[in-house]
Amino acid sequence: MATDGRRLHCLVTGASGYVGGRLVPELLQEGHRVRCLARSPGKLRDHPWAAHAETVRGDVTDPESVAAAMRGVDVAYYLVHALGSGSGFEDTDRAAARVFAEQARAAGVRRIVYLGGLTPRDVPAESLSPHLRSRAEVGEIFLDCPVPATVLRAAVVIGSGSASFEMLRYLTERLPVMVTPSWVHTRTQPIGVRDVLRYLVGSATMPDDVDRAFDIGGPDVLTYRDMMLRYAAVAGLPRRFIVPVPVLTPRLSSHWVGLVTPVPAGLARPLTESLRHEVVCREHDIARYVPDLPGRPLPFDEALTLALRKVREAQVATRWSSASVPGAPSDPLPTDPDWAGGSLYQDERQRPVDASRAALWKVVEGIGGDNGWYSSPLAWAVRGWLDRFAGGVGLRRGRRDTERLRVGDSLDFWRVEELEPGHLLRLRAEMRLPGLAWLEMYAETDEAGRTRYRQRALFHPRGLLGHAYWWSVAPFHSVVFGGMARNIARAASEGTDGRRRASRIRRARERRSVRHQRTASAPPHQE
Repeated sequence: MATDGRRLHCLVTGASGYVGGRLVPELLQEGHRVRCLARSPGKLRDHPWAAHAETVRGDVTDPESVAAAMRGVDVAYYLVHALGSGSGFEDTDRAAARVFAEQARAAGVRRIVYLGGLTPRDVPAESLSPHLRSRAEVGEIFLDCPVPATVLRAAVVIGSGSASFEMLRYLTERLPVMVTPSWVHTRTQPIGVRDVLRYLVGSATMPDDVDRAFDIGGPDVLTYRDMMLRYAAVAGLPRRFIVPVPVLTPRLSSHWVGLVTPVPAGLARPLTESLRHEVVCREHDIARYVPDLPGRPLPFDEALTLALRKVREAQVATRWSSASVPGAPSDPLPTDPDWAGGSLYQDERQRPVDASRAALWKVVEGIGGDNGWYSSPLAWAVRGWLDRFAGGVGLRRGRRDTERLRVGDSLDFWRVEELEPGHLLRLRAEMRLPGLAWLEMYAETDEAGRTRYRQRALFHPRGLLGHAYWWSVAPFHSVVFGGMARNIARAASEGTDGRRRASRIRRARERRSVRHQRTASAPPHQE
């Protein structure tokens, strides 16, 4: 229950994102009632906590839907950002924050809680990166409104699946010798996601006269170089050699990070831009209202150890890619009754399967990431690289879980749009395309009672370029889609699937880690 005995009604925006998806169960565990505001409520239905929280449809830029979501709410959490959404994001952030603040006032909400970014000391707003400046402005909007606000300001968040952790992890693991930007010598104060969640939950019960911002960070102040070296030590890797050079600007750095890590350049750029200036906590006043526990906030090495354990055990609750890609299409499927019509290309294939539907479904649900796509690896790799060079997400987002999928999960450059266990997996493309694309996979039983695999790719072109794109790639469909259908059916018939391969890869990584591990067992905390 809540520490002061109050059972509050909490509204959480951004519940499909990295922090929001972890905050909801924490609030429920404290005994609070939770309502989630989401543009696509269906994306939340497969979360373990979905049955215990209310979900309403709406958008933070729409006053009517926000007003409806605010009714009867005590505490409203604002956990959305237009990060990586291109030009105009500052206007979007500003307008959405004002709508949220005004509707909170009108509904009589007791407190707004916002998670923003830690800003550098004595640096004028015009010198900050656009994303850090926008986050600071959103915090000021909430502090200026009549509703008491708690604005938490954090720098680098360390937790399994966070964008900052993934960037640090892949840079360190993949590059034993690194030519790096000069920002690797900038000091920052990282914080474990477990402590971020603790402060967010504790903010709900702050006294009504508290209306201010709080800097939150862990006990260690480190440069990014320090963090990479300490990651290597915790992960049991040989010492990394880091050579900083002054010529890598934030823009060039973001493309460099985008090539080496799964984090796309559009998201890497605000992360690297925020490292241009020193961001260190100026106070720790949050402890007056959310007291520190023994050993908390977690030291950097312990936060890393916990995050790595979750990754290796495939127990990542949410990932940076949990949130939809900004600007990703949300149009209805071309077969939906309300579809507007127009050209539609299809590639449909089916294969008999000498196995049960359950065996076939196991292969279907395990597709993607380290498990592979059951067709030409080279063709998929080339398409992934082309998408990365075009500024898209590419193939390296992988999977949140090696075995289970849920609606809303990112899956390489796809997103799970529909999931009917044992029957249908529908993926929506989030790659850069001149149109809209879906891929459907079915486990069915034919008229004779035999198992059948059916696969359908759909493409709704946008303009002449969209039509040209479809016909330019059509000659390769027999290799990509035909091979995919054939190999999925074979894998199900033979009782093999990509997850076995992924499991072998994971076990090999764990053995390497054990051989090199320098730390003893992990501390008795849960991430």
